[in-house]
Amino acid sequence: MSIGHTLLGILESGPRHGYDLKRAFDEKFGQDRPLHYGQVYSTMSRLLKNGLVEVDGIEAGGGPERKRYAITDAGISDVEQWLAQPEKPEPYLQSTLYNKVVLALLTGRSAADLLDVQRAEHLRLMRILTDRKRRGDLADQLICDHALFHLEADLRWLELTAARLGQLATEVGA
Repeated sequence: MSIGHTLLGILESGPRHGYDLKRAFDEKFGQDRPLHYGQVYSTMSRLLKNGLVEVDGIEAGGGPERKRYAITDAGISDVEQWLAQPEKPEPYLQSTLYNKVVLALLTGRSAADLLDVQRAEHLRLMRILTDRKRRGDLADQLICDHALFHLEADLRWLELTAARLGQLATEVGA
């Protein structure tokens, strides 16, 4: 996810301070990975430097001055371009799981045990996500569905690999 584009999109509804941007981001997108304040301010500094936001006002307070940021026309165009571009699918062609299976075979360890342990970990996470999905709002349900579908694909791969371990062991020379 592009934090900069997400913050720009939030600013389209109106000017905000960094604190308000962080709170809006965390509320809508950062439930599992809230932004750090430093990330917000460094991102806003970069967006300001690139002309995608401007300072809409500065308020003095008990602490440091609070800048209120507003999106510029260039920022709106940048968000439109970002939203129009499809995300590159992640095919996982260099899978850590695959590497572990091959290394287990090459070193005489049990690749079947490795796959069993991994399967159990996937199932454990799937139970957690399924429970979260049941209790969550629509946004949380969709996020959990996305993760669950990826975990299901991994489980299919684990089963297929387990069924082909003998053949793989022969091919890698274990």
